[in-house]
Amino acid sequence: MTRIAANLSMLFTDAPFLDRFDRAGAAGFEAVEFLFPYDHPIAEVKTRLDRNGLRLTLINAPAGDWAAGERGFAARPAKRAEFRASVEQAVTYAKGLGCPRIHVMSGITADEPDRAACEAVWIRNMREAADMAAAADLSVSIEPLNSRDVAGYFIAHQDPTLALIGQLDRRNVLLQFDVYHTQIMDGDIIRRIERLRGAYGHVQIAGVPDRHEPDTGELAYPEIFAAFERAGFTEPLGCEYNPRGRTEDGLGWAAPYLRPVL
Repeated sequence: MTRIAANLSMLFTDAPFLDRFDRAGAAGFEAVEFLFPYDHPIAEVKTRLDRNGLRLTLINAPAGDWAAGERGFAARPAKRAEFRASVEQAVTYAKGLGCPRIHVMSGITADEPDRAACEAVWIRNMREAADMAAAADLSVSIEPLNSRDVAGYFIAHQDPTLALIGQLDRRNVLLQFDVYHTQIMDGDIIRRIERLRGAYGHVQIAGVPDRHEPDTGELAYPEIFAAFERAGFTEPLGCEYNPRGRTEDGLGWAAPYLRPVL
């Protein structure tokens, strides 16, 4: 059965971050994910999760100055110290919040002169991140981002990313299969879901091409949901989209996957 999680960095954004947990619970979500909880103490976030009966499925490690365009450090040779500090903070938060996985971002490397050096530092950093996460019984997600929305990001395609993950030799590092990014860069979604079965540990969804609700655009999401079910993927699918209006007004598509609202 398909299950879904609200991405609180993109849904319910007309409310302050901590109030979005209440909105998600009231809408019928059983799980949430979000990018960066680090402006709030662990105890405050945990209280909001618990009082709404919400499971946390994913957080991102700190990724630098987001407003200025930074998108992580893993493949940036000059950012080793920032990288380690970001993973340490993410592990602390994930443990405290009962979150099983961390998305560690690779960074924008378009201005780096040596791609081989970026790959070498990425492998070194990701092995270190995997070991830090494993010590806390956590997994690490690696996500390719499409080059239209995030130009110059270190990884943009599924298969080259899997090849890099293979070089890590760490069992707790898995692909983050974002259907939106994947459709833009690689397509062939259903066959890819089947072929990569077992390689992805987290999935995110959005309509393509406009990143709105998954009931519009070029993808038939009921068929995609069925494909993930056939592949045996049972984790909640992260709803990482930009609502066309108020989040609750666009959740008609999600009604079969939400718990009843009293």
